[in-house]
Amino acid sequence: MRGAPFAARGSGALAETALLEARALSVRFGGLTAVDAVDASFAAGELVGIIGPNGAGKTTLFNAISGVTPPTSGQLLADGRDMRGQGPHRYAAHGIARTFQTPRVFADMTVLTNVEFGMQFAGRRPGAAATAALRTPDTILALIGLAAQSALPAAAITPSQQRLLEIGMALATRPRLLLLDEVAAGLSEAEIEAMARLVRRMRDELGLAVVWIEHAVTTLLRHVERVIVLHQGRKIADATPAEVVRDAQVIEAYLGDEMAQPPP
Repeated sequence: MRGAPFAARGSGALAETALLEARALSVRFGGLTAVDAVDASFAAGELVGIIGPNGAGKTTLFNAISGVTPPTSGQLLADGRDMRGQGPHRYAAHGIARTFQTPRVFADMTVLTNVEFGMQFAGRRPGAAATAALRTPDTILALIGLAAQSALPAAAITPSQQRLLEIGMALATRPRLLLLDEVAAGLSEAEIEAMARLVRRMRDELGLAVVWIEHAVTTLLRHVERVIVLHQGRKIADATPAEVVRDAQVIEAYLGDEMAQPPP
């Protein structure tokens, strides 16, 4: 099912419901093409994984669809609006938030103040339909399990807690679409599973669309509903986890024969 469209749960065509859509998106750095004419759509309520070998273009794609790196060619649409030339704060204002491979927190500020900054960055106020879990910095810290650390400087909490804090800062922008870049990197097996459960909660309880890049492929495949596979900057698959692990091109490019079976 390489490149096949995937309808969101209870939705019609993705083109009608996409919160964010990339059309033939390319990013080039000099003679290097990091993202090569990628089409991707993300609809409300979806939980999507993005996988691929190192250098496949995953983070560059995230940078392009969050306003960090301007695309060289192609289109980016948020709710059908052209986002070309817009910076990260404009994406945040449209309800698109993201984390980074290396957590970007303000080390000298308290955990609570970091989350307050996230609210100020996007300038998005909670509407009447906003979940109570995102209404205040305190409720966000309770959701991600950092309420007890609220008064500590961000530098004083553990690296795994800093990853949670960055998620909290992203949630503070009251997003509709959350882009997570390797949030399980450097975590223990138990922490990876706890992170995966948090990702599911954010989709299930907060109603967010979540797009998750991760090298912990087995964990990711157990939790997401759709998988996009990148290889050498190109999209080589876009299907359910069960279909992706049986795709001969994906197996050859990335997964290996040992993954050619349904995820547990």
